[in-house]
Amino acid sequence: MTDDPFRLTPLDVRKQEFRTTMRGFDRAEVDDFRIRVGDELERVVRERIALEEKVKIQEEQLATFRERERAMNDALVAAQQLRAETREQAEREAQMIVREAAAEAERLVDRARREIERLEASAENLARQHHAYLAALRSLVERQKAELDALADAQPSPFGKVAGTIAPAAAPDVQREARKSSPKWIKSIVEE
Repeated sequence: MTDDPFRLTPLDVRKQEFRTTMRGFDRAEVDDFRIRVGDELERVVRERIALEEKVKIQEEQLATFRERERAMNDALVAAQQLRAETREQAEREAQMIVREAAAEAERLVDRARREIERLEASAENLARQHHAYLAALRSLVERQKAELDALADAQPSPFGKVAGTIAPAAAPDVQREARKSSPKWIKSIVEE
């Protein structure tokens, strides 16, 4: 037996000749059978060729689909990598923004604390200056009053009263005149 497959074409079947014997088959039946077998074999060959064409087309489509699938898988992997990289970059940027905001907030708080300390020191300085000014003014007013009292004691009174006192009739006019000529802030200091 050979490994070569037996190949039979419709033409081979139709042209096949058989020897005749005395007791052979009916020639018309054999010819009819040969034609029918040849037709069937021809139909099968055509069907096989059509199926081979379909298989070829299907294989091409399958190759195209596999190529598309590979391209889509590559695109999906690339999209996932891009998404991961974008997420990581966004997280890094968010952390950087938070760090910068925290640093800026710390700078602003430090600046505000320094400003508060400066203003408190300035307020304390102004309060000290105010108290020193009031003390100096009080001292000046008291000195002036003492000098006025000493001056009044040293000069005789034109109203005939004892030195150091003002005559009762002139006292309201002098007091009114003193109030009119004195600034209000001196009056408030003297009254304190």
